[in-house]
Amino acid sequence: MYVASTRQTKVSPSDGGVRPSRVPTTVVLLGTVSLLTDISSEMVTAFLPIYVIFNLQMSYLQLGLLDGIYTGATAVLRLVGGHVSDRVHRHKAVAVVGYGMSAVTKLAFPAIGASSVGLGGVLAVDRAGKGLRTAPRDALISLVTPKERLGEAFGVHRTMDTVGALLGPLATFALLSWVTTRPDPIFMISFCFAALGVIVLIFFVRQPKLERVPGKVVTLRATAELLRNKGMRRTTIAAGLLGLATISDAFVFVVLQRVSGVSPTWLALMPVGTALTFLLAATPLGKLADRAGRWRMFFAGHVLLLAVYLLLLGPISGVPLVLVTVALHGLFYAATDGVLMAHGATLVPEHLRASGLSIVQTGQALARFASSVCFGLFLTSFAFSTAVLISISTMTIALVGVFLLIRPEVSR
Repeated sequence: MYVASTRQTKVSPSDGGVRPSRVPTTVVLLGTVSLLTDISSEMVTAFLPIYVIFNLQMSYLQLGLLDGIYTGATAVLRLVGGHVSDRVHRHKAVAVVGYGMSAVTKLAFPAIGASSVGLGGVLAVDRAGKGLRTAPRDALISLVTPKERLGEAFGVHRTMDTVGALLGPLATFALLSWVTTRPDPIFMISFCFAALGVIVLIFFVRQPKLERVPGKVVTLRATAELLRNKGMRRTTIAAGLLGLATISDAFVFVVLQRVSGVSPTWLALMPVGTALTFLLAATPLGKLADRAGRWRMFFAGHVLLLAVYLLLLGPISGVPLVLVTVALHGLFYAATDGVLMAHGATLVPEHLRASGLSIVQTGQALARFASSVCFGLFLTSFAFSTAVLISISTMTIALVGVFLLIRPEVSR
């Protein structure tokens, strides 16, 4: 198989030996790239519900379709990005292409106008870029990190990523409140941050040197055979089931704004609360997952998400409801996002690392695409409370099913 020929190390003064660095430089640099890119993407994400519902006067079903595209367009290209990067042993190069695609699309948004088809096409290209880059980037993190610290490494990366997720909506909120409600400046500033991320990736991140071991060739058949591994198969199915029961962020915030009664302008600020909690909790929960079990942490995170849905029908409203809901929403992401990749990395050999992670990511992305479209249809056809009740029931069933599906051999 292919193994990293070098590991980032540091000398311990106390024992005179060499031991792995707690946070490899590559992880920090990739975190910086994600931070800058997330400022860009979250500016658009925070603005999208306002832009679609209030500026373009589209329906909830149209928002669901667009949000589904935003989530699900990554699906197939995650597999492509993972397979190609493993086959050519150039995870960084494939990631550069993905990040570059997403950056360029920010310049196309203002030219689309009120065309739902055009907007959907630009979002699809943007998310296609994310699909190409995600598996190679996560593979890079796993290849330079000792197995016992994967949860911590992904937690550090997701923490830095979330700094961008925190700053992006704040930038959108500031522009909407103090500068202009026109979309052009938001998209242009978003492009500038994305371009900076690409520059950091190209000039500062290094591709780990990999040595080929005879007999280990990356083929489509070898990638497909990963699903013969019981742990990989069950993990992919379980992540998909839980993804199918997950309401997208855009709809969580739309429903939260409606039931809490706060101003629609707060839609751009709600992701900040989620991101702030994620920022504070991602690294500690990643470390805890390394000790207590990564899959257990992932499952617990979805129990927290079920609590979020219950709060949307609960007795409290106003600002208290917003604060509690976005805090739990952030804990859900801290317990699941990087933790799932850390868990998946332990199930896949290094020469197929990006391919294996892309399979899990694809199953989850396709499920969330279906979830976004269905929830948009529910909001169009039923009352808000009915739509949320359906989601609560779906999540409960999914949690029970996943609990019965997952066995001790994948509990970590």
